[in-house]
Amino acid sequence: MAKVTLLAHTPQPEKAVAAAAKLCYSPSDIDHIMDGLTEEKTASFVDMLAEIGHESPIEHASFTFGLEGVSRALLAQITRHRMASFSVQSQRYVFEVSFEYVLPPYIAAIPEAKAEFLAAMEEDQRHYNRLTDLLKANHKKSLLAQGQDEQTAERMALKMAIEDARFVLPNACDTKMLVTMNARSLKNFFALRCCNRAQWEIREVAIEMLALAREAAPHLFACAGPGCVHGPCPEGRMTCGKIEEVRKFFRGMGGATC
Repeated sequence: MAKVTLLAHTPQPEKAVAAAAKLCYSPSDIDHIMDGLTEEKTASFVDMLAEIGHESPIEHASFTFGLEGVSRALLAQITRHRMASFSVQSQRYVFEVSFEYVLPPYIAAIPEAKAEFLAAMEEDQRHYNRLTDLLKANHKKSLLAQGQDEQTAERMALKMAIEDARFVLPNACDTKMLVTMNARSLKNFFALRCCNRAQWEIREVAIEMLALAREAAPHLFACAGPGCVHGPCPEGRMTCGKIEEVRKFFRGMGGATC
């Protein structure tokens, strides 16, 4: 099961956004831009930005999440969100001695399918280990012939071996990553990935990220979620048909009032 942690965010994220908005709409100078930004005034600025659709000021708040127990399939999806920064545990440098994997719930629900899946994971591990051993032995022999000492040759050969052996690892193989997005990119991410039509794994992760973001900045993310939370379903004929159920769920998360 995925574990989502909010590791860091802009200090007083809503106040940073409010200061940016204040600068846009008042003659305040930088030295006094934070003056008068009480909790109530900050909330007013943030709510006003949402109401008029002025989103550039919210880019001044950023959030860093740690994701664990997620699949390489999720990695392929989340990195499509280009206005973000990612740091991912490398299969090139980390030896997958006994790799963990994500078991899709629909597969887990069918005993025969689950057994087939687990057998495939075991087979992948065997192929990975065998390829690593074969490649490592060949690389080590070559490195020793080039004059490397035993310890250095062993270390370098393993690294060179797993660089190619990883090609047999499956999409199910789990990974860890850090993801940083500004609030505007996050809201776009939530609009797409909290939707019922999003793939199940990234949807679960997105909902967890949204819950944590709302705790840190409740006004900033009050209306965040799939597009249908604050407007018509953007999926058109592909709609899930559960708009009221979806709105009730997301508007109830963290006491959001949208």
